Order: sequence, then C-alpha cells, then structure tokens
Amino acid sequence: MNNEMSMVRLIMDASPLVQLVMVSLVAASVVSWAVILRKRRLLRETRSAADDFEKRFWSGGDLTSIYQDITRREDNALGMASIFEYGFREFGRLSRQDDITPAQTLEGTRRAMRVAQMREVDRLEQSLGLLATVGSTSPYVGLFGTVWGIMNSFRALGNVQSATLSMVAPGIAEALIATAMGLFAAIPAVIAYNRYSEQVGRLELRYDTFMEEFSSILQRHARRPQSAGSA
Repeated sequence: MNNEMSMVRLIMDASPLVQLVMVSLVAASVVSWAVILRKRRLLRETRSAADDFEKRFWSGGDLTSIYQDITRREDNALGMASIFEYGFREFGRLSRQDDITPAQTLEGTRRAMRVAQMREVDRLEQSLGLLATVGSTSPYVGLFGTVWGIMNSFRALGNVQSATLSMVAPGIAEALIATAMGLFAAIPAVIAYNRYSEQVGRLELRYDTFMEEFSSILQRHARRPQSAGSA
C-alpha cells in the first residue's frame, strides 16, 4: 500500500509537462486496447464467416441459390460472401449482353471481385495504422518525459550547497515512470499490430485463392450465358 501511495505521490508531484506526457500515454494505451479488442473480434468473425461460406460454396449447391440467399440477408454481405456477390452479379449482368465476349465477361467479373476484395481488406486494415503509431512513438514520448524530469531534478540541485541521493531520487523516479508508461502503451500495440497484420494477410490470400477458383468455375459457364442469366 505504501509503495502504491508513493507511486501516486510521485505522479502527482511530477512537473506539469511530465504529467501531460503521462496522461497522453495513458490515453494512447486506452485507445490502443480498444482497437485491439475490437479488431480481435472483427478478425475472428471474419474468419468464421469465411469458413462457413467456403463450406457451403464447396458443398455442391447451386450458385444462384447461394447468391439469392446472400442478397436476401438484411445485413450486408462481408468478406468472402461479398466477393462472391459482386462477382456473380457482374457475371450475370455481362452474360446477358450479346456484344460482350466470354473473355470480356470474365475480365469484368474479375475486376468486380477485385474491387470487393480491396474494400474488404481496407475494412480489416482500419485502425492498424493507429496501433503502429502507438507502438512506434510511445517509447519516445515516454523517453521525452524521462529526459525532461531528469533535467528538472539536476537543475534543482544547482540551488543547493550539497546534494544527496534523497534529494534527486524522487525526481528521477517520477521521470522513469514516464518511460515505463511508454513501454506499457507500446508493447501491446506492437504485438497486436504484427499479429493482426499477419491475420489480415492470410485472409487476403484466402480471398485471392477463392477468386481464382471461382473464376475457373465461371470460365466453364462463360459460353453458356443463358444458364447464368438468372443471376
């Protein structure tokens, strides 16, 4: 309890600038943890949705019925289902045009799926830049508070005849707290950024693979526009 109160006392007795640094680091830590938890839930839901969609897609069901089920949903399709929806809709639209060749139909379908994929990846990558910023700058912000606090401690020593450790120790201790806060904010942000970036990359690879596989399926139907016109 004494240690806790002494820690609080050190923070309360710190210079205004060091206190500002500490408050900024605490705020950065709170924001980064909010992003970490939200991103964790989003990526988990996205992977689960991709698994469910792939299971249904490769179960041998009719593509038109899968498309209709997606479009009837009240919420917007996300992830792999969104890529399928964009691609199948564009394929059906282009297949009904007599002046479009099968190659042009496939090319247009690929472009539509690529747009949907870019939107999905952008949605998954949102706020990752914030984690990278917190992780890379927080240690330096904490170090700035530490340097400023130590400067104040040594400057105060110039006003006394004899310096003792008990006189300089509190100032150095409060300064080092800023460094500790900077690391406390930075370490989780860096770990989460690296982990989530890898997971987003894996999902993007899954989307690329699905687009190639789906394009191969559509290629076999490209010369039969009547069967795809029901989309």
